[in-house]
Amino acid sequence: MPRPNRFYDLRRIGPVQVGSYNDGRGRTKHTASCTAPGCRFSVEKWDRSAADLAARTHRCSA
Repeated sequence: MPRPNRFYDLRRIGPVQVGSYNDGRGRTKHTASCTAPGCRFSVEKWDRSAADLAARTHRCSA
């Protein structure tokens, strides 16, 4: 069973939370995910600036 992701450098931009983690191959990935109930927005990017941009431009549909 794979181990769960351990997020670090968490930042909140509106309802979206952005965090970084190391995948199983030692690469750093960045995830932006909306925390509003009913919104299923989530994106995984290779660089932090792209994840921050996705969080800033997200418009919640819930």
